[in-house]
Amino acid sequence: MKSIPIPDKEREELRSLFRRRNDLVKDYRRIKSLIKMQLLYYGVHIPEEHDNDHWSHKFREWIDKLEFDYSTGKGSLESKMRSFRFIDKELRGVSNQLRAYCRKHYKKDYYLLRSIPGIGGIVACGILSELGDLRRFSSLKHLAGYVGIAPRIHQSGSSYKTMGMNPRAHRLIRSYFVEASWQAIRTDPVMQNYYRKHLGKDTKKIVIKVARKLLSRTLAVIKTGIPYEIGVIQ
Repeated sequence: MKSIPIPDKEREELRSLFRRRNDLVKDYRRIKSLIKMQLLYYGVHIPEEHDNDHWSHKFREWIDKLEFDYSTGKGSLESKMRSFRFIDKELRGVSNQLRAYCRKHYKKDYYLLRSIPGIGGIVACGILSELGDLRRFSSLKHLAGYVGIAPRIHQSGSSYKTMGMNPRAHRLIRSYFVEASWQAIRTDPVMQNYYRKHLGKDTKKIVIKVARKLLSRTLAVIKTGIPYEIGVIQ
């Protein structure tokens, strides 16, 4: 029988903070949707310069100044905005706490991960908290199988074929790697060229392949201890 790694208490508590942040992200998106739904319901059109995912201070001030025919409509919106501001503040606070802890206690690995285009501070914290020490993975295949960026294989005798993504996965970290892949495509010439080379094919499959390359780089920088250099193929 093969043993499995069990996170120590410190890693478990770091993981709980990371997952708390993920819960706040869901709450943050939900309250923004509720506010937009109320504006749409009452026929309030958002100005074009504010109609995006980034809620600037000017946009928040614009919402605060909106007037309704009755005080109850205004009260409903004000209540939602109070919830939004609370969640926004809490999300920023937890995010800052996560980054500060990882910079202090996992400084070397944190900055090795940050050297990779597409891997930001929060993604680096997620890798450190959810995957632990990547040196425990014997190969990219081992790590890809754990994260879930690996194809499902159907084998019959000497023949086999791939059948899409394996449903067995660490869904949270897989989603972060897929999200980071889009950022890597925008910032790394190597990833850009790879993506453009396969344009016209299934976009989801291309992004999964980019995510696997990103995972390969992640394992490489941790195992070698050498920061990633943009333009160097790994």
